[in-house]
Amino acid sequence: MTASILEEAEAIFGRFYRATSASDSTGSGIGLTIARALVRAHGGTITAHSPGLGKGATFTITIPSVSE
Repeated sequence: MTASILEEAEAIFGRFYRATSASDSTGSGIGLTIARALVRAHGGTITAHSPGLGKGATFTITIPSVSE
């Protein structure tokens, strides 16, 4: 993954961020910001990974389990 892709992988969680390469320009750019806030509220993390432009993305959400 190149530096610019790494930077964008973190930037996509920013409020109102829209990728310049996005084919759908109708979004508001707050969906992933909300997702991250919800995951963090539960003590978890969310990350994004892409092998490159036009090759899709994988999002990983990790939320800790609660012991009784």
